[in-house]
Amino acid sequence: MISWWQSRRLRLRLTLLYGGLFFVAGALLLWITYLITAQAMEQEFVTAVGRAPLAGEAPPPDLKVIRFAGDIESRAESVLGRLVRWSLLALILVGITALLLGYAVADRALRPLDRVTETAQRLSESTLHERIGLRGPPDEVKRLADTFDAMLDRLHRVFEGQRRFIANASHELRTPLAINRTVLEVSLEEPAVSADLRALARALLGTNARYERLIEGLLLLAQSEQELTARRPVDLEQVVRVVLEQIDLQSRKRPVTLHQDLRPVLVEGDPLFLERCVFNLLENASKYNVRDGEIWLALRREGGMAVIAVENTGPQVPPYEVDDLFEPFSRMQGDRVRSYKGAGLGLSIVRAIVAAHGGEVGAVARPEGGLRVTVRLPRGAA
Repeated sequence: MISWWQSRRLRLRLTLLYGGLFFVAGALLLWITYLITAQAMEQEFVTAVGRAPLAGEAPPPDLKVIRFAGDIESRAESVLGRLVRWSLLALILVGITALLLGYAVADRALRPLDRVTETAQRLSESTLHERIGLRGPPDEVKRLADTFDAMLDRLHRVFEGQRRFIANASHELRTPLAINRTVLEVSLEEPAVSADLRALARALLGTNARYERLIEGLLLLAQSEQELTARRPVDLEQVVRVVLEQIDLQSRKRPVTLHQDLRPVLVEGDPLFLERCVFNLLENASKYNVRDGEIWLALRREGGMAVIAVENTGPQVPPYEVDDLFEPFSRMQGDRVRSYKGAGLGLSIVRAIVAAHGGEVGAVARPEGGLRVTVRLPRGAA
């Protein structure tokens, strides 16, 4: 009920404005009518009472004149009072009718704006082809709808160009790196390669792998920032268990202990993107940890939201620098956010994926060191 009143707030304001103007104009008209009527009756009655006697007519006694004048005055007041009462009643009835008609007129006048609003609410990257297409005279609302359609045309061209760029960049950037990796791997298999060349090839392979990860992260970030084209029910518990099979937290230079608290939670979205989101959270918690550190992974429900919480031990992070970790190319070194290792896109990709699914992500610095990252996603229908 409250949302209905809020959605009709402009109509109600216009209706009250129309009704208020009508009542002001009606009251002014009633006041003017009352003055004119009272003045006219006063003139006529004074003329009737004070006229000269006709030929052969005896002048009335003073007492009769006084009584006659008083009777006329009381009748005039009665007529004026009845006029005011009936006029007020008519003003109220017509005013109510004017309010109803004003609401109908306001609703009809604002209906094109409702079409603009509904189209804007339906729009996403996958539905930019929709247009308002308002028909009618070239008034203010028609010009607004045409301007909105022209803006949608420009946005559609921009997003189409972005999709083509991502597809082309994915091919053009990965291919030469893949060729370089193949050449270097083949050269390492040659038995006649000297030790110096073998060391150089291994160093180039490491550099090549770093650029491959960087390009993959950039492309994934660009793709995850787009609107999801397909959504389906996804069990987050299964996604988390698949990620745990892929990532080995014990084979790293800094082995950590993982504590799990998983519960089945259903959401709607892209399972591959959600898998990458959980993978980046665990990888970030492991990469920026301490030796023999710990990671706490929890999956639970909170109202209508699915919550993924990842908490890890690690170096101290100033609370005012936590938000910077979600920016591209932001990394953590010791107790500062700097360029250190990795591409610096892990949490940026997480934020983009969560936003594409209509959720939110936040992080809090732990007083004893490390981070607590919480992802909230809208739950799907069972």
